[in-house]
Amino acid sequence: MSRILVVDDDKSFREMLRETLEQAGHEVEEAANGKLALELHRRKPCQMVITDLIMPVKEGIETIVELRRLDPSVKIIAMSGGGVTKPGNNLAIAEKLGASMTLTKPFMQEELLKAVSKVLAT
Repeated sequence: MSRILVVDDDKSFREMLRETLEQAGHEVEEAANGKLALELHRRKPCQMVITDLIMPVKEGIETIVELRRLDPSVKIIAMSGGGVTKPGNNLAIAEKLGASMTLTKPFMQEELLKAVSKVLAT
């Protein structure tokens, strides 16, 4: 299958995503923030990045912009629960800046797998 990088500051959520994706046959790496994600992607590029938008150190919008500059071919799924704003605002910005698709947290595992399949097929 594909190599996917999951970026989220919530360790238990990140691990749940990893397990779901690995069970579907993907190779998965994890990063707790955008800075680490960019470092990992530079060292060993992946086909897809699934990133939260609200994180410490380097947030998701900035990470998406830098990923697009670094690797225009990488597929990106942005996800957000919204933080202090509604998730739709952040997700709309993420799409305008290069996310292939967005997911509003919380979401079902089936929704994640469907989104991954759809984006990888494009």
